[in-house]
Amino acid sequence: MSALSPETWTAIRLTIELATLTTVILLVVGAPIAWWLARSRSWWKEPIATVIAMPLVLPPTVLGFYLLLALGPNGPGGMIAGLWNERTLAFTFEGLVIGSVAYSMPFVVQPIRNAFEAMGDRPLEVAATLRASPWRAFWTVAVPLARPGFLSGAVLGFAHTVGEFGIVLMIGGSIPGKTKVLSVAVYDYVETMQWREANILAAGMAIFAFIVILAMTLIEKRVARAGR
Repeated sequence: MSALSPETWTAIRLTIELATLTTVILLVVGAPIAWWLARSRSWWKEPIATVIAMPLVLPPTVLGFYLLLALGPNGPGGMIAGLWNERTLAFTFEGLVIGSVAYSMPFVVQPIRNAFEAMGDRPLEVAATLRASPWRAFWTVAVPLARPGFLSGAVLGFAHTVGEFGIVLMIGGSIPGKTKVLSVAVYDYVETMQWREANILAAGMAIFAFIVILAMTLIEKRVARAGR
């Protein structure tokens, strides 16, 4: 007999799908943002960087509340959902993706920005002397040199999405097979005093957190050795 119920396996699958999709979106969206933050001299740079970093200090319930309003029937999310005859993006998987992207953004953008800044100007200047276009220099020079930052951002973004609780509970609730992810499943098991199931999931997430921290430490050591 399986140690976990079918509903729990569904929550695990949903969590992996959410974390994977969120990480891919964050890498695609976050890389250009990180590049602009690292290279721009605009006075807008730091205010925008501050907005991106706000989820680091904002209580998840605060961000979740405003996202709930934005995704609801009277917000932009309601208008978008109307395109396929729905009333809201709140309490949907799509809403969870939007909330997760907003909440995990700084965990992906900041490592990539740091990697771009650490690269300096010299590699791009050399590429320019070889008549490489800015677009080609970005993909053939900047991205390979910033690969540790991309790796760190991907690991942190994925892990943070797996572990988020407050924001997914506020904008997604606990709908089995639709918005009930692992962190919410642990909460529900505790609420209903199903200690065995809660302990299994909590222990699994603790092991996952250990693996993530260890991986980040190894990545940082490898980057430090490469820098020397």
